[in-house]
Amino acid sequence: MKATGIVRRIDDLGRVVIPKEIRRTLRIRDGDPLEIFVDRDGEVILKKYSPIGELGEFAKEYADSLSEAVGHIAVIADRDAVIAVAGAPKKEFLNKAVGSLTERCMEDRQVYIGPRAGEKPKGALIGDDDDDTRFTSMVVAPIIAEGDPIGAVILCTKEPNVQMGDMERKLAETAASFLGKQMEQ
Repeated sequence: MKATGIVRRIDDLGRVVIPKEIRRTLRIRDGDPLEIFVDRDGEVILKKYSPIGELGEFAKEYADSLSEAVGHIAVIADRDAVIAVAGAPKKEFLNKAVGSLTERCMEDRQVYIGPRAGEKPKGALIGDDDDDTRFTSMVVAPIIAEGDPIGAVILCTKEPNVQMGDMERKLAETAASFLGKQMEQ
């Protein structure tokens, strides 16, 4: 564990404020759930809770099925990082932060399909690069559970001259809806 040098007091309601710099670095937003752990040494550990992460193996199998069905890369992410990938090397995607395009789709609760021929992507799918030219075409569908965005289903390809269409959009939306309903149960 790394010490930050920051000390906070517990208030009379038992609350502790997590400094803004730490929240920003760890991508903790207002309303995000945190899991609380206690170890044998009496340390209290807060960990960002990922509801989609609970579906780990299931999400991997779902990504495998999606990838096999469409022949494209299938990615399932929670609010912050990729938790399952199929159709591409795992090390290229797994546990990588979601990009600005994926974040925007989740926040706006909108499906993205594109880019159209001759158009540049409107941000990165995965990682910090705002000009993600690794993929020639992509679909991003937000996973919504109980009205909140909790992740995304992404179908993408690196193959030249391949455009995602209505079929890929419907598959991504169906997968996102199904995963959202699984989380509500």
